[in-house]
Amino acid sequence: MATTYKAIEVSTPGVLKLVDRPMVEPGRGQVRIRVEASGVCHSDALTIEGTLPGMTYPRVPGHEIAGYIEALGAGVERWQVGQRVGVGWFGGECGYCEPCRRGYFVNCSNLIISGISTDGGYAEVVIAEARALASLPEYITAAEAAPLLCAGVTTFNALRNAKLRAGDLVAIQGIGGLGHLAVQFAHRMGFRTVAIARGREKEKLARELGAHEYIDSLEQDAAQTLLQMGGANAILATAASGKAMGPLIGGLAARGKLIVVGASPEPLEINIGQLITGTQSIQGEAVGTAIDEEDTLAFSALHSVHPLIELVPLENAPAAYARMMRNEARFRIVLTPGAAV
Repeated sequence: MATTYKAIEVSTPGVLKLVDRPMVEPGRGQVRIRVEASGVCHSDALTIEGTLPGMTYPRVPGHEIAGYIEALGAGVERWQVGQRVGVGWFGGECGYCEPCRRGYFVNCSNLIISGISTDGGYAEVVIAEARALASLPEYITAAEAAPLLCAGVTTFNALRNAKLRAGDLVAIQGIGGLGHLAVQFAHRMGFRTVAIARGREKEKLARELGAHEYIDSLEQDAAQTLLQMGGANAILATAASGKAMGPLIGGLAARGKLIVVGASPEPLEINIGQLITGTQSIQGEAVGTAIDEEDTLAFSALHSVHPLIELVPLENAPAAYARMMRNEARFRIVLTPGAAV
């Protein structure tokens, strides 16, 4: 058995370095996963750039992890060595804070976050809490599963929890890492799906992914165009721009909702009178728990939802991360530590 493993480590904010680390054994209630694929997500910047208060280093980023169990810690009963599993942003709940006691595990006040509070998937192996594992279906590859464990579950949960009905008009703002999955989910859930993006270059792709209509926000007033279609029952905002999200509220139908999943540092400016008279709402949606991830994977496999991915060797993670931050990824970059994907 190997005594070391390779990992991409952040010791100083902004600097990613390939290192050899001593092999570690899982503790009680934990497993060691042999990583086959690890997605590169914009939220990795919290770790890599050191923008999250309280970050401690060194730290291995990555919260879209797919592979198989290599070793079990004491007390782990459900899982088996060799079983294919994944771990997303949700790395485990404390079980005793108020959100946990009310069953809101994803809102845990002491949430374990892969790649932030614990070492993540930019590595050949990772230690994970057994309670945070999602089982991977046989008919989905590790490389495709990885982005679904964050971008996938975020958009899937946002739509399925929105109390919509088949046939409702649902608009997806942004056709990027989140949006290209959201369009597929919306179409396959039976919604009249409208894609909103800047320019015409993504129209062909958006329609191929399942959009029934396309709005070029550079040439059209997106809100007015949605109203001409009857108004959106929901708008899923995936592009990280508060400035772009706010005006879209004008395109909501009565009792429609703006669902925000694209994290933006910009404030969201809204017309309060319009919000009140339309009985409209704004809500955020946070990733999901391990069972939500399993639901996302199962739905994706059943309805042929596929992330558009680029495979990159683990050692090229610094360049891959830089490309992602420059919005050059089309649409999710997945690191491969060398195992089959």
